[in-house]
Amino acid sequence: MAKVSQSQTLKRWTVILLFLIGGGGTVWFWLSRYEDRFDPQIRRVAQYYRLPPSLVKAVIWKESRFDPSVRGRAGEIGLMQVTKVAAQEWADALKLTRYSHEQMQDPSTNLHAGSFYLSKVLQRYAATDNPTAYALADYNAGRRNVLRWMSATNAPLARTNSAQFLAAMTYPGTRQYVEQILERRRHYESQFAHDIRSNTAPGEGPKVRHP
Repeated sequence: MAKVSQSQTLKRWTVILLFLIGGGGTVWFWLSRYEDRFDPQIRRVAQYYRLPPSLVKAVIWKESRFDPSVRGRAGEIGLMQVTKVAAQEWADALKLTRYSHEQMQDPSTNLHAGSFYLSKVLQRYAATDNPTAYALADYNAGRRNVLRWMSATNAPLARTNSAQFLAAMTYPGTRQYVEQILERRRHYESQFAHDIRSNTAPGEGPKVRHP
């Protein structure tokens, strides 16, 4: 077997390294395009419902990983995993006479219904120090559980103090859900810097409007 020189070995490793870097770049590019393909729709519904688009996108990331065909075990559908109850509230607000929960498979419809409901729960907790944390808990675990955690005897300030509220949660999965979305939202904020400046902060906007 012929002896391979040190320079030849270095060249081989350089080629391999460049290939790996190129492949990694391709994967990163594909993933970023996959996550960003709903951005125009996210911007529109976020502006309409006075929501930070970074928050809407973070909820989608957590709920469906940007797959509009996802279905939950409790009947949730689509990008924002909209439940039948939340979807019906949206349909009632619009006075839709011909509504089916299957319509939530459409990404645009799903984003409208999910953002409608998210805006509603944000307003519900506007008097707290961090409406987003309470709203996300409501979105995930429901109002009844949120009220129970807000009234926890071991957390006297949980009604308005989000740190005590999170500590009072008896569902670790919901606490993790809230924390992961808040962290992911920060990841997306740079993408929507202009939108964040132009939109009203959660809980500070007008009452929910309807399309």
